[in-house]
Amino acid sequence: MWLAPIAVLTVFMALLGTMYLAYVVDPEKNLHDFPMALVNQDVGDTVNGQQVDFGDQITEALRHGIPADKVDLQVLGINEAQLKMQSGAVYGTILIPSDFSKRLGILGVGSVLPGDIQRPTLMLQTNPRSGPFATQIVTTIGTKALTQVNEQVGKQLTDQVRTQLTPPGGGSAPELTGATRVALADPVQILIQPFRPLPSGTGQGLTAFFYALLLLLAGLVGSMIIHTMIDAALGFVPTEYGPWYVHFPATPISRFNTLLIKWGVMVITANIVAGVFLGVAHLLDMPLDHPLGLFIYSAFAIIAVGITGLSILAAVGSAGLLINLILFIILGLPSSGGTVPIEATPEYLAWLAKFEPMHQVFVGVRSILYFDADYQAGLSRGVWMAVLGLAIGLVLGTFITRYYDYKRLQRWDPSRA
Repeated sequence: MWLAPIAVLTVFMALLGTMYLAYVVDPEKNLHDFPMALVNQDVGDTVNGQQVDFGDQITEALRHGIPADKVDLQVLGINEAQLKMQSGAVYGTILIPSDFSKRLGILGVGSVLPGDIQRPTLMLQTNPRSGPFATQIVTTIGTKALTQVNEQVGKQLTDQVRTQLTPPGGGSAPELTGATRVALADPVQILIQPFRPLPSGTGQGLTAFFYALLLLLAGLVGSMIIHTMIDAALGFVPTEYGPWYVHFPATPISRFNTLLIKWGVMVITANIVAGVFLGVAHLLDMPLDHPLGLFIYSAFAIIAVGITGLSILAAVGSAGLLINLILFIILGLPSSGGTVPIEATPEYLAWLAKFEPMHQVFVGVRSILYFDADYQAGLSRGVWMAVLGLAIGLVLGTFITRYYDYKRLQRWDPSRA
């Protein structure tokens, strides 16, 4: 009586602790296939009669300097990079402007001649709509890589200036002033700018995750409540509130028809709850550019999760509570990508994200809230995976309950009907 619940709870909590701690303990160590773009717009320049292209040199330095086993650095054109940023396909972009070589050449000459000059710039664009943690990782990776590039360019530029100052007949070049050495050692200005900043009321990119979590909980908890309360009303389980206890006579109804009733209640409840969530978001001044699309997708996601959860409960009974918690919560939250991006979690979580419901709901909600309901930004995946989940739930529930009914494994005693 006491050993079984202790053993089940221990195993359950061990799985919970492993999954939740593993994905947050060391994201940098777990980094893999983290998508970033590199755009080189530098057109080059002529310095001392020679054509130079520092943009190409920096591109090669970044490709070799950024670890390929951790970061998927994609060399793209500006238009393609912006399209991928708009759809969340990349988390950040390193941009080398068209006048980079020209400004760098002017800096080399201007450091020893009077006149006003402007430092060349390298831009690091973050994508805040991909989430705050993804932005932090982009900033860390980009700043580290560009700082190393800046040091290399500074050494190269210093050597170039000293070579230019060396007398034609030989001899030593004049000593550079301290200010000149400082300017040449740190020649590039690194600018960090957000691409399409999020408006206020988005929780710095976390509202999509919590909204998706609400939808998942509505389907999961809803399926448990509907399953229990309808079974109680039909007399299959007792009802107890405080000291009040009642156990109605079992209703002579098939398992399949019972499940149909639960499914119907779930569909009605999903639409009501989706409207409630939308109303709460509106009252809290949460930006809602596509309220109708969010309502429809929310109701559909709740229905898919709820019907699948009810089918599992119909198939395995009370054990379905644990199965649903493991499927939708324990495995779902760490693999959702809502807080820590999938590319910064252990690879087995990335594998789970391919089919775990929480990730599919999250990318669908994020697309509606942050990416103008763009199908390429995850809405297409969110919709079709919800369709697949709903189909699995319907087929599973129909097959298993009809099979139980065929085998006359009814939940009521015919002799007492």
